[in-house]
Amino acid sequence: MEAQTEAAKKAKEFYETFKIDVENRILQKFPERIIHLNELLKMPEFHIAANDIKCKLEIPTISKIENNVKNCDEKNVVKRPRLDSNSHDLIPEQTHIPHNKNITEALKILKPNIKELAEDVNDVKLWVSLFIPKIEDGNNFGVGVQEEIIHEVEQVKSIIDTYLEQVSLYYEVRGKFITKVFKYPYIEDYRCTVAELDYKQYFYLTHTLCDICNTYKTLHDTVIKNIEKIKKPRSSNTDSLY
Repeated sequence: MEAQTEAAKKAKEFYETFKIDVENRILQKFPERIIHLNELLKMPEFHIAANDIKCKLEIPTISKIENNVKNCDEKNVVKRPRLDSNSHDLIPEQTHIPHNKNITEALKILKPNIKELAEDVNDVKLWVSLFIPKIEDGNNFGVGVQEEIIHEVEQVKSIIDTYLEQVSLYYEVRGKFITKVFKYPYIEDYRCTVAELDYKQYFYLTHTLCDICNTYKTLHDTVIKNIEKIKKPRSSNTDSLY
């Protein structure tokens, strides 16, 4: 029992310290994050002209591949596995298909900010939850405000998951179309599809960074306007959210 009491004391100390830390983060760090993200949006990585976004695909045509094979000693010809069961093309060993550097450079900047936003919204959710009082009849308006803010935070968490899924989906889809370009280099539509996919992804990343900045603005503004209702949900039932 004594050990449990000591553990409970430590847990309570953690809760109190955590509440102070998160509140300070919201009041002080969130405005700093907003300024920082606005500065990132001004970086050249997020202001590339549309015509400069696409990545040039240096993929040899089938005729070049066949000529390369004919010019090699038969014993030195290296055959790669076929792209699929219907392919009869030889793939040169040295062929390398690059990623789009514009996309990867933007991602290097974006991903740490997605991670930081995920950590912040998780902490904001817990911070609000720790102020929820025990269930009682009546005078629960402030609790409704807390629940509404938690709901908004949950929506942000879902959007963050979408950000990460979209990145994986982009690489998966691009890889499939690159394979098509390799198999059918004479079909221009596949090359255009890759270029359009890169274009779409680049602007998606730019808009995502803008969304992250706006999320911090919204969270900060909502908490500032409702901080008394969050911390003392039963002190008043006359005001509304915001």
